[in-house]
Amino acid sequence: MTSEAWQAGVLVHSRPLRLFTLFILYVAQGVPIGLFWFAVPAWMASNGAKTLDVGYVLAMTSLPWTLKLFNGFIMDRYAFLPMGRRRAWIIGAQSVMIALMLGAAVIQPGVNDVTVLAAIGFAVNLATTFQDVAVDGMAVDIMQEEERARGSGMMFGGQAIGASLSTALTGFAISRLGPAAAYLLSASVIALITLYVVWLRERDGERRLPWSTGQTHERNARIHIGAWRPIITNTFKAMLSPVSLIWLPALLSRGFHYGVLAGATPIIGAQELSWSEEQVTALVGTAQLAAGIAGLTIGGWIGDRFGARNATIGVYAAYIALNVAMILGTAFWGDVSVFRMFVFAWLILDTLLTVVALPISMRLCDPRVAATQFCLYMAMSNLGITLGAWTLSLSDVLGGLPVVFAIMVGWHVVGMLILIFVHFPDRSAEFAQVASQLPEGEGPEPVHN
Repeated sequence: MTSEAWQAGVLVHSRPLRLFTLFILYVAQGVPIGLFWFAVPAWMASNGAKTLDVGYVLAMTSLPWTLKLFNGFIMDRYAFLPMGRRRAWIIGAQSVMIALMLGAAVIQPGVNDVTVLAAIGFAVNLATTFQDVAVDGMAVDIMQEEERARGSGMMFGGQAIGASLSTALTGFAISRLGPAAAYLLSASVIALITLYVVWLRERDGERRLPWSTGQTHERNARIHIGAWRPIITNTFKAMLSPVSLIWLPALLSRGFHYGVLAGATPIIGAQELSWSEEQVTALVGTAQLAAGIAGLTIGGWIGDRFGARNATIGVYAAYIALNVAMILGTAFWGDVSVFRMFVFAWLILDTLLTVVALPISMRLCDPRVAATQFCLYMAMSNLGITLGAWTLSLSDVLGGLPVVFAIMVGWHVVGMLILIFVHFPDRSAEFAQVASQLPEGEGPEPVHN
C-alpha cells in the first residue's frame, strides 16, 4: 500500500487496505460473539444456571442472525450514498452496539435474570447483524474476483480471532471484576474500530461523516436501485432456483453444530470437570485464536488446492468423525486432555468449513442482487445455529448430550451427501454469463491495486 493510498483512506485504491478493513471489521463482529456466545454462557453455567436457561439465552442471542434476510433488503433499498453504499450502515450499527453494551454495564443483570440477559444478547446481536450485512455488501462492492478466496480467509479468520480475544478477555474480566467490566471492555474495542471506519472512504470524493464535505460517487448513483420490487423479484428468482434450494440444507447443517457446541462446551466443562467460567473461556479463547490463524493461513490454501467442493466434503467427514468419537467416548468427557482436544478440534473445523464453503455460496449469487442473496445464504446458516441452540436446550428431554451429538452427525451427513451428489456451477463461468446480459455500465467495476 502506497503512503498516498493510506493517507487518503480510499478502499478502491488499495488491495491491502481492503483486506485489512475486512479483517478488522470481522474482528469487531467477533467481540459480541465471544462475549454473548461463550463468556456469558460460561458465567451462567459456572454459577449454577440450568441447561434450559443457558440454551434459551443462546437461542435468543443467535436469533437475530437468522433475520439477516431482512437486513439485506433494507440496505439495498436505503443508503446514504454521499458516505458510500455501506459505510454509514457500519458506523451506525457499531454505534448501537456500543450504546447497548454501555447500557448492560449500567443494568448489570444477574445470572438468574435470564429474560434480561436474553434481551440484551438479542439486541446487541441484532445490531451486529446489521454491521455484518453491511460489511458483506461492501466486500461485494469493492473486492475483485481474484481477492475473494483470500478475503474469505481474512474475514472469517478475523471473526474467529476477535471472538477468541473477546472470549478470553471478557471471561477474565467477568471472573475478576464482574460482568459490567466485560461489557465496558467490549464497548471500548468496538469504539476504536468505529473511529477507524469513520476515517475510511469507499470511493473518491465521498464524505467521512454526514456533515463533512463530499458527494455521491457516480458509480454508486448509477447502480443504486432504490426500489423494492426489482430487488425482491431478482433475489427470490435466484434463491428459488433448484440448485440454490438444494444448497440450503447444507447451510443449515453448518450452523446447527455451532449452535449445539457453543452451549455444550461450557456445560461439559462445568458439569464434567467442575471448571469455572474463567477456565472455560480461557480454553475457548485460545482455541478460537488457533481457529482464526487456521482460517487466515490454511483455509484459503486447502480451498485452492482441492477445490471448494472437495475441501468442504473433507471437513464434513472430519466433523462426523469427531462427533462419533465423542458419542462413543462419553466416559472420557471428564478427562481434561480429551476436553481440550475436542474444543480445539470443533472450533478449528468450524472456521475451516466456513472458509472453504463460502465460494460455493458466492458462485450461486446473481451479481445483480449478490449482496442480498449472499445475505440470505448466511441467514440460513444462522438459522441452523438457532435450531442447534434450541435442540441443546431440549437435551434433557431428548435423552442427554450424546443424543444431541447424534442429531448433529445426521445433519453433517446430509451436508456431505449434498456436496457429493450435486453439481454446483462454476462461479466465474456463471458470473461471465450473467454479466454479459447486463446493460452497459452495470458489470463489475475495475478497481486499482
